[in-house]
Amino acid sequence: MHIFYAGTIKLSYFLVAAFILQASCNNKRVHEMKEWEECQFASSCICKNVPGLDELKADCSDKNLPRIPRLQNNLQDLSLQNNDISTIEDGIFEGNYLLKFLDLSFNRISKIRKHSFKGLKNLLSLDLSANDLKYENMSFESSAFYFLKNLKILNMKKNFHTSFLPDLWRLRTLESLSMDYVSDKIAVLTENFIYLNHLRSLDLSGSTGNCTMNILSQETFLSLSQITHINLSKCKIQYIYKGTFKSMKNISELDVSFNTCLRFSALENITTDLQYTAIKILKVNYIHSTFEMNTMLKTSHIRNLRNTSLIRFEAAGNRIQRVEYGAAKYFPKSFESVNVRDNDFSFGKYLFDLVRLPITSLDISEISSSHNVLKSYVEACVPEEDTVTMNSENNLLSRLLSRFDFKNMNFDHNVPRLPVPRKLKNISLTSSKLKFEIPKLGFTTNELTNLNFSDNILHTWTGPLTNVNNLTVFDLSSNFCSNVSKIFFSEDFINLTYLLLQNNLLGLILPTDVDGEIFQNLQNVVHINLSKNRITNIPNLLFKKQHNLERLDLSENMIGGMNFKISHMRKLMFLNLQNNRISTLSKYAMNELDSIAEINTNLTIDLGGNNLVCNCDSLSFVKWVVNTPTNLHRREKYECKTSENTISLLQNPKEVYETIQKECMSYEGIIIGFTIGILMFIFILCAGIIYRYRWKLRYLYYMVKVKWHDHEYKSDKKDERQYMYDAFVSYANEDHTFVHNTLLHKLEKNGGVQLCLHRRNFLPGNDIATNITSAIHNSRKTIVIMSSNYLASYWCMFEYNMAKMESIYERNCENILFLVFYEQISACDLPLQILELVHCQSYIEYPNDEYGDVVFWEQLQRAIKSY
Repeated sequence: MHIFYAGTIKLSYFLVAAFILQASCNNKRVHEMKEWEECQFASSCICKNVPGLDELKADCSDKNLPRIPRLQNNLQDLSLQNNDISTIEDGIFEGNYLLKFLDLSFNRISKIRKHSFKGLKNLLSLDLSANDLKYENMSFESSAFYFLKNLKILNMKKNFHTSFLPDLWRLRTLESLSMDYVSDKIAVLTENFIYLNHLRSLDLSGSTGNCTMNILSQETFLSLSQITHINLSKCKIQYIYKGTFKSMKNISELDVSFNTCLRFSALENITTDLQYTAIKILKVNYIHSTFEMNTMLKTSHIRNLRNTSLIRFEAAGNRIQRVEYGAAKYFPKSFESVNVRDNDFSFGKYLFDLVRLPITSLDISEISSSHNVLKSYVEACVPEEDTVTMNSENNLLSRLLSRFDFKNMNFDHNVPRLPVPRKLKNISLTSSKLKFEIPKLGFTTNELTNLNFSDNILHTWTGPLTNVNNLTVFDLSSNFCSNVSKIFFSEDFINLTYLLLQNNLLGLILPTDVDGEIFQNLQNVVHINLSKNRITNIPNLLFKKQHNLERLDLSENMIGGMNFKISHMRKLMFLNLQNNRISTLSKYAMNELDSIAEINTNLTIDLGGNNLVCNCDSLSFVKWVVNTPTNLHRREKYECKTSENTISLLQNPKEVYETIQKECMSYEGIIIGFTIGILMFIFILCAGIIYRYRWKLRYLYYMVKVKWHDHEYKSDKKDERQYMYDAFVSYANEDHTFVHNTLLHKLEKNGGVQLCLHRRNFLPGNDIATNITSAIHNSRKTIVIMSSNYLASYWCMFEYNMAKMESIYERNCENILFLVFYEQISACDLPLQILELVHCQSYIEYPNDEYGDVVFWEQLQRAIKSY
């Protein structure tokens, strides 16, 4: 059974199926090409098996064949389209009793004889269109179709340019006929059609062939009462008499479109006859001349349809400006779909009358489009004086949506409501040059599921748009919109499934919606299309409420990076970022995608057409491409720019990753490691040198400091040097009793030796280290009172090392350091530098007996005073 109207097919179905259908068709086409093989009967033809049967399909089209080759007997379907065949040899098909479909279109066949189709007793479909079958050449013998006993479909379009009709009475099983018909007078189809009892479809359209039928009368279709579908479009019809279709009781579809000289007034004569028929689809598109004045759909035009079963009515391109008030009630209760696109509707009282229509689909697109469809087709019509004329008024939608000053408009809480039929589900208002802001707006009670306002200039969406609780598909694409309010999508969009916003200027407003308020009420949407919107940045929370989103299209924008949150979209199947300005994905984006892919294995992302880079900076991204569970759509076509400005395809991302990894590690790692090694070596070397010569450096430092303050410093030669002290005594504070009571008394008071003691002789105000260095430098000798307390004292060891440096660097290695062991100390307890001095030089131990005490002090005095 024929599909009566396409308007009620939901756009949502096409949106879901389009992507899957395209992919499956491509795969199917490739698979089918593999099934075709060269035919045995002709190398220029290709054949394939019919599934489940031992029969073949053969395609010999577009091969420039001059004749029909000898065929195999097991052919079921044969295409010889678009060749150079001029003759059908008698008996050429005699053995092809299995052949059911034969296409001989677009050849040069000029004659058909009785035996041309001999053997084709089971043929069901024959296409002879676009050949050279002319009446002047006696193209048909009277028994040309004698052997076609079961033919059901016959196409003879683009053959005849005269009123010749071939003898078809033998085709008793014919169901569908497409043919040319040319008549400069009243058109009459011959009585031979009486015998075609099974004929249901008759196509005489001039759109696909040659048709001229100036006048239709009661006799025109008198022999075709069995016809259910008839196409009379573009047949140059100028007048239709009442009674023309009266005898066609079974007709369910009538198409008289593109007969521009017929004029809209002829609709009354057509519908008068249709009240006696089974009409379901009536097409009267473009029957009014483009250059006539505007028309009105009157009650007289449609009142005879009241008792019919009409489902679909098409009256596009007829310059209809108004509908007579009260006329709508004459449409039958079965009425479901209306196509009145490309008209010039203006505002009027009839709008409120149309609310009572039982229709579910309405197409009022292309208002004031100047009949673009007919720009290349103009008929020369005879002037008609009584043509209905009307003055042009303001465009319907411009008035309706930009002004709410009419009395019958419904208001609810100051929200203007557009009147729509209560059962209406689909509205198409595309390409109508509507230029205004969508204000605060609602609809009257409705069942709307599909709104299509695409291809206009609805530049600002303020809203809110209310009373759209059943809406599932909303198309606002191609509207030059640059501003969307945060309340435009009201809470009534609870069931919206598909939102199409492509080809606008939303890149000016979306980046400012950092809290995701614009789409916050679209919680059940599964498809959002934002392609071609000049978007540069997507805020992180823009889609925060879209938990059910399955497809998100952001292609053809200027997005530089994917930094928006998607991990909550557990059902996401396809993210289209094609043709943007993305060079690499951030770690955040990769983690977001992987978090979904781990749960949803169907997740696919398209990064094709971006400025991807494959270098050291994007190494983590390339590694992600290798390991990610996310499906990368057509990854093998991704182009990636390397560090050498060459383009590399990501056909084998693992190989690309390994190459980049080697490039990055071969230089950077070695350089960094080598640099660190050198710096560490220098540091250790310097530290070793400093440690090795730490006392010398400290001595030099303090000597410079001493000499800087001692302006009377003289040469260090022994015969010229005068010392301030005979000896500097280095001792621990714990041993001060021995030094101040015993040593000082024995040496200085009794022996006349001038001693320097830090408690007595150090200058206040100077730091300790400077005082020590100065004392050692200004003393002829240094006496070390060695004890366990001495070894434990930091400053004592400092004094010892400074004295040692003084003997080496200032006294030409003269022995100025004398060790006095005040206590018995084991050699293993002595530091290495003191033990070395003990082994190389003399030392003296403090005695415990009386005789030794005398000798000890005498030797010590002698050592201090010696030069």
